[in-house]
Amino acid sequence: MTAYETLNKNYIAGEWRNGNGKTIYEVKNPYNDQVLQKIKMASKEDIDEAYKSAEKVQKEWVKLNPFERSSILEKAVHIIETRRNEFVEHLITESGSTHLKANVEIDFVIAITREAASFPLRMHGEILPSLIPGKENRIYRKPLGVVGVIGPFNFPMYLAMRSVAPALATGNGVVLKPDEQTAMTGGILLAKVFEEAGVPKGLLNVVIPNIEEIGDAFVEHPIPRLISFTGSTPVGRHIGEVCGRNIKKVALELGGNNALIVLEDADVERAVNSALFGKFMHNGQICMAINRIIVHKDKYQSFIESFVDKAKKIKVGDPNNKGTMIGPLINRDAINRILGQIEDAKKQGAEVVLEGKVEGNVMHPFVLTGTNDVATAKNEMFGPVVTIIPAENDDEAIRIANDTPFGLSGAVHAGSMERGVEVAKQIVTGMVHVNDQSVNDEPLIAFGGEKSSGLGRFGGKWSLEEFTSVQWISVQTENRENPFHTDYLE
Repeated sequence: MTAYETLNKNYIAGEWRNGNGKTIYEVKNPYNDQVLQKIKMASKEDIDEAYKSAEKVQKEWVKLNPFERSSILEKAVHIIETRRNEFVEHLITESGSTHLKANVEIDFVIAITREAASFPLRMHGEILPSLIPGKENRIYRKPLGVVGVIGPFNFPMYLAMRSVAPALATGNGVVLKPDEQTAMTGGILLAKVFEEAGVPKGLLNVVIPNIEEIGDAFVEHPIPRLISFTGSTPVGRHIGEVCGRNIKKVALELGGNNALIVLEDADVERAVNSALFGKFMHNGQICMAINRIIVHKDKYQSFIESFVDKAKKIKVGDPNNKGTMIGPLINRDAINRILGQIEDAKKQGAEVVLEGKVEGNVMHPFVLTGTNDVATAKNEMFGPVVTIIPAENDDEAIRIANDTPFGLSGAVHAGSMERGVEVAKQIVTGMVHVNDQSVNDEPLIAFGGEKSSGLGRFGGKWSLEEFTSVQWISVQTENRENPFHTDYLE
C-alpha cells in the first residue's frame, strides 16, 4: 500500500486541482515551522462549482441501493484502519498532535464512520393514523440535499468526519471547507479515503479558500440546506445569522468554558488524575477541555498541591516523541493570546501557582488560583492553562460552574455517585461526566452544547436527525366528502 500523494490540491467536481483564488497558503508544522505543503486556494467560482457538482451527483447518489451506500462507508472504515499509521504521522506533523492524541482521534474517526455506515439502513419512514376517514399518513425520511461542512484545526480529521460521514450516509452531497492550517488532515485526506472507497466523483468536494477573498460565499450559497460548523462562538454566531437570513439549517458546535467540580466527599487523587487529562490532552486545544476546576474549600489546598506536583512532571515538547503529552499550540498567535490573558488575570488578583515557560510554539502548563471573574476563568483558554477556584458548598460550586455564557461539557467528582449526578443535573451544559473528566465523545451518544456553546446534536440517531428531513405524504384511499361540493353550491 503506497501512501496518499498530491496533498496540496482542492477536490472539486471529482478532480484534484489548484484553486482559482489569489492566495498561495503554506501549511506549516507548528512544532518547527517546516513548510509541509503550498496550496493554491479556492475562489468563489470554485465554491460555486463544488456546490453545483455535489447537487448534481447527489440526485443519483440518493437512488443508490442503501446497502451499496452502507458498503462504501464500511470500505472507508477499512481504509482508515489500514492507513492508521500514515494518518497519525500527518496529524503529528500538521496539527502538532502527540502520538496519544493522534491515535485517539483516529479511533474517533473510525467509530463515527462505522456508525454512519448503518444510517442508510435506518432511514425509516412511518405510517400514522389520520383524523380523516380513509386517509393514510406517510412520513418519509429524506436527505437534505447538499450539506456544507466547516471544520476546525484542533481535531481536524474527526470533527470534519463527524459531519461528512453521516451526511454522505444519509444520501447527501457534501462540500467540505477545512481550516487551512490543517487542510490535509481536515479535508484532503478524507476526500482521498472516500475516493478510494468508491464515492461517486463530484459528490464530496473539498475547497480551501481564503476567507478574506470569499467572505460569506461558502455559507450564503443557495444550494446547501445545512451548514455544519465547528469552531469559535463569535464565528458560529455570525454563521447562524447568515443561515437564518437565508432560511437554512445550521448545526453549531462552538466554544466552551468547562468546569470540573470536586465535591467535599470526592477522592482527591482520582479527581486530580481526571483533571490532568481533561485539561492537558492536546495542550488544552479541545472545546471540551477543562478550563476551570471548582474545589470544595476542605479539599482545595490538597487538590492544588497534588495537581501542581503532577502537572510539573508532564512531558512537554516534540510531539514525535511517544511520551510527550503536551506538544505545540497551533501557532504563535495562540501563545501570545494566552500570555495576555494570564497577565490580565494576575492584575485581577489571580495567583500563578505553577508558571510554565514558552519554547517556540510549545507552552508548559500554567496553573492559577483565583475567582470566576479573572480573565483565565472567564475566557476559554484553548491552551495548557487552568484556574482553580474554591467553593463553600455544592450550591456555590453549581453557581460558579453556571456563571458563564457557555455550556458545552463538564465533570463532577463525588464520593456518592448519586450526589454527583444530582449536582450534574443542575449544571446548564450539554454534557456532564461524573467521576471522570470533561473530554468524552462516543459515536452513539448525543454530543452538543447549550447556551453559547452551540445548536444541535451529533452522534447516533441525533446525527441521523440533523442530516435529514421528513416529508408528510397523505393518501386518501376512500372518497372524501367535501362540503364545498355539497352545501356551498347552488
